[in-house]
Amino acid sequence: MKTIGVLTSGGDAPGMNAAVRAVVRTACENHIKVYGIDRGYKGLMEGSLIPMEIRTVCDIIHRGGTMLHSARSKEFATEEGMQKAIEICHAYGIEGIVVIGGDGSFRGARDLSERGIPCVGIPGTIDNDIACCDYTIGYDTCLNTIMEMVDRIRDTSASHDRCSVIEVMGRRAGYLALNAGIAVGATAILIPEVEFDLKRDVFDRIRRTQKTGKKHFLVIVAEGVTADGNITVDELAKAIEEETGVESRAMVLAHVQRGGSPTVRDRVVASQMGYRAVELLMDGIGNRVVAMQKDQIVDYDIFEALNMKKHIDMNLYKMANIISI
Repeated sequence: MKTIGVLTSGGDAPGMNAAVRAVVRTACENHIKVYGIDRGYKGLMEGSLIPMEIRTVCDIIHRGGTMLHSARSKEFATEEGMQKAIEICHAYGIEGIVVIGGDGSFRGARDLSERGIPCVGIPGTIDNDIACCDYTIGYDTCLNTIMEMVDRIRDTSASHDRCSVIEVMGRRAGYLALNAGIAVGATAILIPEVEFDLKRDVFDRIRRTQKTGKKHFLVIVAEGVTADGNITVDELAKAIEEETGVESRAMVLAHVQRGGSPTVRDRVVASQMGYRAVELLMDGIGNRVVAMQKDQIVDYDIFEALNMKKHIDMNLYKMANIISI
């Protein structure tokens, strides 16, 4: 290939810039022209393209967010929108695109590949919910951010003998909540993949822990739990206070979890994935998703990747319940 594009789509994730950097520099070193596509598929349809070279991506590896920005586009999901994007590719001589994002972004990459524009997807999402991949770019940074924020909340909870009920991101996936809950020593962890009973899994656990002499508590709730309409964190905090007598406060960490300088793990994995994506396009291979399996960089057919199912580690969930009393 002589010319490729790179875009970021969907929710931003720390490490996306590291992936963009790796794509651009790998391409440049192999004499391939690169266009950065501003604001994802929306920018592709509008022809918002930026010529990129080695120095364009200087000093971005440590920055959170995405220098290429991100946007969602309903128009791109239509055949008319798709054709607009393809026309732009032809006009700029773009022969392949690296797409950094989540499942929705990969569906767009699949549709472009089917229409003659080879695409390679790189999983960039804090939720770690891409089925074909053990690890997604941004996940480690997000976990560390949650841990730091909850550690600060714990300080004031301990000072006032309170229970802090904290909602973390993850859409309908409980990976962030489960692993962050273990890391902060949460008394209870609620995730959408596991059916729960408030009396058994929250109230009784707090009462049991009270008997051991503990006076402050942490409850971590995945946003997928509240999104399903089961209970809000405010309602849960109120119920805990009524049932146990422990003064309780509800907090939603929200978008602070998306930001911040990426960790070493996210920078290295993003660089590996960006490098591999360009290798695939250089070999004329599209319609693929780069992934990490057992700490190895691999790739899958996009159709295969989108049809895979990811399951929560129930042994990890069981361990969390045993060691958090």
